[in-house]
Amino acid sequence: NFEVLVVDDSSTDRATEIIRRFPCRLISLDGRSGASKARNVGARNSTGEILFFIDADCVVQRDTLSRVERAVVAGEQVVVGGTYTKMPADGRFFSAFQSVFINYSETKKEKPDYIATHAMAIERSLFEKSGGFPENFMPIMEDVEFSHRLRRAGSALRMNPSILVSHFFYFNFMGSLRNAFRKSMYWTAYSLKNRDLLSDSGTASKELKTNVAAYFAMLLICLLSLLLQKPAVLFCCLPVAGVNACINRNFFSALRAAMGLPLAVLSAVYYLLVYPLPVGAGSLAGLMKYSLRLGRIQEIR
Repeated sequence: NFEVLVVDDSSTDRATEIIRRFPCRLISLDGRSGASKARNVGARNSTGEILFFIDADCVVQRDTLSRVERAVVAGEQVVVGGTYTKMPADGRFFSAFQSVFINYSETKKEKPDYIATHAMAIERSLFEKSGGFPENFMPIMEDVEFSHRLRRAGSALRMNPSILVSHFFYFNFMGSLRNAFRKSMYWTAYSLKNRDLLSDSGTASKELKTNVAAYFAMLLICLLSLLLQKPAVLFCCLPVAGVNACINRNFFSALRAAMGLPLAVLSAVYYLLVYPLPVGAGSLAGLMKYSLRLGRIQEIR
């Protein structure tokens, strides 16, 4: 007992032609409006008591909707979240790394910091009361803002790891780096504004933040050793690496369980030695973006 609504945000491929072949309702927007407006329009045109949001690059499992129905209890004022399957819909290595990373990060806590719109279930009445997603907001962070706003208003957030969707990333090496940079930039800008930069928040996890901090700390130690011409200084890297490995041990276990030992080792090497670079660069860009915005606000005042 469900309906499917697809909101087309002015796509330029054959999407609408394909969608019309299936028993669903297609709503086409006039001009590109962004994901928030598309979701809000879909919600307004729906008739169901429960809204379940997914993204255009996600695929539900055979039992996803039945699990959503069981998870959402009428009148509970709870936003229920699902996550990605551990392995992605495409079979690429960097896609697999990303899918495991997101699955692990989003399912660590039963009461998460936010619910992502790639698998978000909410009662229609609660959604309408909330006012919906912010339509004039920074990209990719609208679900985080929405979650935080509802929690401040008294609603609860609950993660249900059995609600799964598989995701098409199609990531190659450069695609993975670009994604890490872009997400870190917007996360940092939002977190500075929200004053929760150091919080353990989903994919902006304590593990990732520790890994990035450890990476640049060890780079600084190596540079100091070179400048002082004292190789013994390099031994200072050992406790930093040890703390980082200890904090990330559960993530490494998740990689091994999902991918097997050989690919898990490759993923860990990528995570430890490469991934911190775009995350750190994105964080710096986010800091600059936030500072520029703060400067403009002060000028207006």
